[in-house]
Amino acid sequence: MKTTYREAMRAALRDAMQRDERVFLMGEDVGRYGGSFAVSLGLLEEFGPDRIRDTPLSESGFVGAGIGAALGGMRPVVEIMTVNFSLLALDQIINNAATLLHMSGGQFNVPIVIRMTTGAGRQLGAQHSHSLEGWYAHIPGLRILTPATLADARGMLWTALQDPDPVLIFEHGSLYNMAGDLDDDAGPVDVDKAALLRHADGTGESLTLITYGGTLPLVLAAADQLAEEGIDTDVIDLRTLRPLDTHTILDSVAGTHRAVVVDEGWRSGSISAEIAARICELAFFDLDAPVERVCSLEVPVPYAKHLEEAALPSVGRVMAAARRAVGANG
Repeated sequence: MKTTYREAMRAALRDAMQRDERVFLMGEDVGRYGGSFAVSLGLLEEFGPDRIRDTPLSESGFVGAGIGAALGGMRPVVEIMTVNFSLLALDQIINNAATLLHMSGGQFNVPIVIRMTTGAGRQLGAQHSHSLEGWYAHIPGLRILTPATLADARGMLWTALQDPDPVLIFEHGSLYNMAGDLDDDAGPVDVDKAALLRHADGTGESLTLITYGGTLPLVLAAADQLAEEGIDTDVIDLRTLRPLDTHTILDSVAGTHRAVVVDEGWRSGSISAEIAARICELAFFDLDAPVERVCSLEVPVPYAKHLEEAALPSVGRVMAAARRAVGANG
């Protein structure tokens, strides 16, 4: 069937609420307005105000309420409008949700799912263009999901709701309008493994392109253009940033001997730095070239369109990094 990323997310919410009466959605404007990105449009009319709950403008308050509901046996899905607003709930997410299982000696799980929009590229200014999922991937006790495909937008939520511990789902704002075909029987997906979406055929120069979320479409576009230049690629969609599927990354690098990591976060202290470090630690002798990284420039994301485009990863920057990796051995 034809659908969009937004509609796939809505179908996932509807399916979860039909499957389990403990599941409810709460957040700012998720009810009567239908969600800031229209993901929950129509769900209030379908499930009523007890299960689609509009909240006050207090991220710390409603994330804390979600944690309490999870401790009480419910399965809350908490929507934070954009990732920058999650900073107002850091204490609840990091000091409570992520730590209560440990601090209670294994007595109290916190099965909460927190959804939020992330990423730049939509001229929303510096405060609404953060890509902070790599920050959260630093925290033990959290699982970090980054659906980049229609199948994952449809399937990750139910899987997340089965996790006894907190799960954060980062939805890149540029993907909501992405349209395509989705199987009629699409449902829950495995979130433990990265996805190899393109496989090098072993002819000519090859390398591994590693990315996630909103940068996946541009990486796939770069892979198509690199193929025309005789550079063949594995393309890995990480899907989950914590825990990282290191095995899939290392297995690919063992075959291609080069890696380019594409991450919309800033370069310093980023998830791309962690991935590059793991490759160097665990696959150093498989490498024929230094690991390349393509990240956002170390500036607040500009509002002006031409400056924003210059600051973010692009097809051209990915291709340039790939050529450097191949040229380093040639």
